[in-house]
Amino acid sequence: MSIRVFIDGAVGTTGLEIRERLSDRPEIALVTLDDAQRKDAAARAQALNAADIVILCLPDDAARDAVAMIANDRTRVIDASTAHRVADGWTYGFAELDPANANRIATARFVSNPGCYPTGFLALVAPLVRDALIPADWPLTVNAVSGYSGGGKALIERFEQDAGLAFRDYGFTLAHKHIPEMQKHAGLAYAPVFAPMVTRAYRGMIVEVPLPLAAMPGRPSRAALLDSLHRAYAGSALVRVHDDAPDELLIGTHDAGTDRLDLRVFAAADGSQARLVATLDNLGKGAAGAAVQNLNIMAGLDPVAGLTC
Repeated sequence: MSIRVFIDGAVGTTGLEIRERLSDRPEIALVTLDDAQRKDAAARAQALNAADIVILCLPDDAARDAVAMIANDRTRVIDASTAHRVADGWTYGFAELDPANANRIATARFVSNPGCYPTGFLALVAPLVRDALIPADWPLTVNAVSGYSGGGKALIERFEQDAGLAFRDYGFTLAHKHIPEMQKHAGLAYAPVFAPMVTRAYRGMIVEVPLPLAAMPGRPSRAALLDSLHRAYAGSALVRVHDDAPDELLIGTHDAGTDRLDLRVFAAADGSQARLVATLDNLGKGAAGAAVQNLNIMAGLDPVAGLTC
């Protein structure tokens, strides 16, 4: 029997990516609505309640409304919005976050898809906090650059219509909506200082966490940091820890559409400083790929079915 999946918000960037990944899988039966039905509350409610698993690709308030429209105790939900990433009763859908999280996702009814920036940050930081290489109360900063597709339709249109727009630095209120999930799911006492940026590339992302090792308790070495990350992601098909330290990292068009998450540790020759760096596709492991991975896990399928490893 096929698994009935309804993507609520399938016309947005993430929703379209998810639908494309699921459209040719025989074990998945997509519940679809035409343009008129998408705007009809009764039709949406019927689709939400008919599905085995619903994937919400909606603004936060609309995602909350969609959950409230589910009137049964059977339909399971993956929410790709920010609405439920730190909410009680929701399982955080980052399967590799800790050794038990995939099992939590497998049995959960409500799963919140991680944000793209937090995916890179948490992959780097959470294991190191867990292993006490980074103190939970350390004042962390995170710098990240994303392709403009992560900003949704309005930002995509802005970049594609304004040829002179090369770079966007933002988040100057220091209250970016991804910060609470970074703090909570890394187990941090204080929110990190987050500096997000957007560049003139459609997709791709680099997330970086600088560490002043000489000032940190125990002065952790690059080898210790790498060992912690290797142990955290041993056997993962999607998260790769690299031992190399190239002179530069580039995100090119060949990275588009992948679901990998690549992690590296760069360190000064004297071991006094380090830069933790994650590279990923913001629409892959940072959005649609993560949603498909969570769907696979919840449905008891191969976790990487339909993904590019």
